[in-house]
Amino acid sequence: MTRRPPSGGAAGASRPGPSSAEVAILQHRLKSLTREMGLSLLHTARSPILAEARDFVTGVYDARGRVLEQTEYIPVLAFAVQPSLRAVIGAFGDDVHPGDVFLHNDVFRGGNQLADLCVFRPVFFRGALVAWVAVKGHQADIGGAVGGGYNPRATEVWQEGLRIPPVRVVARGRRLRDVWDLVFANIRYPVVAEDLEASMGACVVGERGLLRILARSGEDGFLRGIEGLMDATERRMRAAIREFPDGVYRGEAPVYAGAEEWGSPLWIRCRVEIREGTVRISYEGTSPQTGGFINAPASASLSAAVLTLLMILAPDIPHNDGMLRPIGIDLPAGSILAARYPCATGFGNTLTGAHADALFRAFFQARPDRVTAGWNRMLAVVIAGTDPRDGDSPYVDILFNALKGGGGALEGQDGYDHIGLINCAGGILAQDPEMFEAAVPHRLVRHEYAPGTAGRGRWRGGRGVVTRIRFGAPVDRLVVFGDGLVEESRAFGLAGGAAGGRNRLFLDYPDGRRVRPRSLDLVEGVPEGTVFTQVAGGGGGFGEPKDGPDCG
Repeated sequence: MTRRPPSGGAAGASRPGPSSAEVAILQHRLKSLTREMGLSLLHTARSPILAEARDFVTGVYDARGRVLEQTEYIPVLAFAVQPSLRAVIGAFGDDVHPGDVFLHNDVFRGGNQLADLCVFRPVFFRGALVAWVAVKGHQADIGGAVGGGYNPRATEVWQEGLRIPPVRVVARGRRLRDVWDLVFANIRYPVVAEDLEASMGACVVGERGLLRILARSGEDGFLRGIEGLMDATERRMRAAIREFPDGVYRGEAPVYAGAEEWGSPLWIRCRVEIREGTVRISYEGTSPQTGGFINAPASASLSAAVLTLLMILAPDIPHNDGMLRPIGIDLPAGSILAARYPCATGFGNTLTGAHADALFRAFFQARPDRVTAGWNRMLAVVIAGTDPRDGDSPYVDILFNALKGGGGALEGQDGYDHIGLINCAGGILAQDPEMFEAAVPHRLVRHEYAPGTAGRGRWRGGRGVVTRIRFGAPVDRLVVFGDGLVEESRAFGLAGGAAGGRNRLFLDYPDGRRVRPRSLDLVEGVPEGTVFTQVAGGGGGFGEPKDGPDCG
């Protein structure tokens, strides 16, 4: 494999840089390409997790693994691809060839969650590696002790799923059947292999599109263009940071998941220092890692911090490596935000809610007009079983419709209704009710805004939703993981605004019993005829409430 200098070499260094128009055109071409990859996956994936909820990200990266452009259909994956790619580059070095495909999910080598499996394809132009294309998506299963990708009883990584370090599954266009079979012998549902095929196809779409761009601009023009793009993005990010006054600001937020059992929250604490167009965030004082499920690998926490910074600082900036240059993030090893091997980390993405709350509280001290009130904390339910309508074929479904609570209000703007958890920031879509009932043997009885859930304020928080489902067949496993069930975990208000409503969850069994699962729970053998009810709480209000009745 041939590698060339990323700037095009000494000859290219003496040439003038690209114009602002050329940089803008390249950025839009790359953005369109990542969207085209996403459309390919949406139309070929089989699981509703990808095809409907859009729980994935597509991206283009240079030969060194730097971000060139991404389309984050779910924002929490936004900056969790790059650490995985660097692990692949570090593992294989120059042993990379046209037509290769690599997989990766290992949370202790750059991955963010075992269920978020990444597919990488190198892009060669005239014999040289010039870029990578990637798709990272949430899979319906990844092995482990509990089907569906989440095990709230886990105390170590091996109980959560199959760790896939950097591994080649296609070599020079030929499927390595032994490696492929090894991976999927450890995964329960055939739909996962089908979704991986779709992801690999989306990467081929990305490779073809990138080769068209290279044929138009030439390798030298492309390499100079991406350097110009990153430099321009860095300037925009520094300018956005300078809109905030220099200073040191602190914030903290509790994590109440599991508080029903141990009675006290964990804490995420941050120190934000803004100086001359740079931001440095330190998380010293954050709770140490737990012996159970509530931990995050560093990659998940880095992505959570960056997506929150984008919301606050520059929501419309191009997503490439240049925007990261003025940002420094220090995560203490052994904390719940950077847990050490071999602990369980399946809750890591879900910690984004509390993580964002801590950053919101810190930045509110600098610019109150640029920060939202609290968003409803995520409380997710995964159901798994067999469908008697289809020869008892296995299924797994994340009840995305039911978990989408309200967003926090902002000065001048009500919070969004039914937008979902902060780590999705509106990216996760609600599943079509008819498609839900076609995919699983259950009936959606009720799905509508939940009255009284929006936090009052001059600008109200977003409304949550109430969802009711009647199980038309026994449910083998019902996994609950998240936050927001206790009163103290309601989405906080800002500037005098009120808190949003809290999450609620219960099961009404056919024999008349009402069961209230905990925030970390695994309920087995739920009988046919059980009615599942979830209320996703609302977002916090902003500003002193108006006179008059509650508008939530």
